[in-house]
Amino acid sequence: MNMQKLMAEAQKMQRDITKKQEELENTMFEGKSEWIELSMNGKYELKSFKITYDEDIKNDDKEMLEDMINIALNDCLKKINTKKNDIMGSYGSMGGLF
Repeated sequence: MNMQKLMAEAQKMQRDITKKQEELENTMFEGKSEWIELSMNGKYELKSFKITYDEDIKNDDKEMLEDMINIALNDCLKKINTKKNDIMGSYGSMGGLF
């Protein structure tokens, strides 16, 4: 294989990686728990946060609310990482290009 062809293929792969990264960054992901709904983009930026618990939150429920926030956030982060691995996984063997 000649060097020029190899370089052209490497440049194409880099463009593909960049395109897929941009798609991932612009994708919205939702995380949910019983009391919380939130959404983040693929850059891990929180875009919306909503408490869906309709009852009055008492002091005793504070710890439960904190747990529900943690569950929803981790749910969303897991979805982002899963999608990132699905999209970018085939490039992972290329020496950490992303």
